[in-house]
Amino acid sequence: MRLLKTLSALLLTSLLSTSVFGADPNPAQTGFNTAESDAKAITIADATMAAMGGRQAWDQTRHLTWRFFGGRLHVWDKYTGKHRYEKDDLVVLSNLKTGSGRAWNAGEEITGAYELSQTVTQAKSAWINDAYWLVMPYKLKDSGVTLKYVGEQTDTAGSACDVLQLTFQAVGRTPDNKYHVFVDQKTHLVTEWTYWKDYKVDESRSLGPWTNWQRHGKILLADGHGDKSHTDIAAFDDLPPSVYTDPAPFLLSTHQ
Repeated sequence: MRLLKTLSALLLTSLLSTSVFGADPNPAQTGFNTAESDAKAITIADATMAAMGGRQAWDQTRHLTWRFFGGRLHVWDKYTGKHRYEKDDLVVLSNLKTGSGRAWNAGEEITGAYELSQTVTQAKSAWINDAYWLVMPYKLKDSGVTLKYVGEQTDTAGSACDVLQLTFQAVGRTPDNKYHVFVDQKTHLVTEWTYWKDYKVDESRSLGPWTNWQRHGKILLADGHGDKSHTDIAAFDDLPPSVYTDPAPFLLSTHQ
C-alpha cells in the first residue's frame, strides 16, 4: 500500500529532531502551519500525544521495530535514519536520510548500481507507507501539516469522537492527500481514519480502525487495523550496531 507517500518528508523531518520543553509540552515541528490550524484541533492533538505517553517519551524512543500486517519487517533508528528492511529473501540495510545502503537477495549481495538503487528505493517506499500506519498519531503537528477541527462524530464502534482534518503544504510526493482522524473523547486515542487521495475532489474512503493500543517502552502503539494487525512491535533505547549492518535475519526474541 502506498497511499501515504505524502508523509515521507514529515517522517524524515523527525529523524534528527529534538524538542525544547518549556511552557509547551508538545511543541510543533518547524514548518507546522500554526497560523491556519484551529486552536481546538491543536489542543486535541496535544491531548492525544499526552495519552500516548507524551512528547518527551516519543522523542526519547530511539528504535522501533514492527512487521507491517505481519509481513515485511522494519527496524528504524529514529535518531540517525538507519533502517533495516526484510521481505521474504530480501534484506536492505540503508539510511533513510542519506539514501545510501546495501542489499541482499537470497543471501547474495546486490552490487549492480541500478538494481541496488531501485532496491533501496523500494525499501524506503515501504517504510514511508508502513511507518505512517504505525506512528501517524505522533505526527499530527509535523512540518507542512495544517490541522482543522471537523466536529464531533461517532466512530464505527459507537464511541464519541472529535475529528481532525490533516492537509499538507509543499511536502512529500502527494501533497493533495487529506485525512480525517477520529480521536476518542474519553481516551484521547485515535480510533479510525479516513483518506482522500486528492482533497479537491470527494473520493474519501475509510482506512479502518486503530485498535489494541499497548505500551511499548515509554509509549503506546496500536497494532489493530480491522482484519489486519502489525506484529513484532517493540521499542528500544539501544540496539547493537550490527542490526543495521549484518544481513543475518533479525530475531526480535534475541533483543528483548
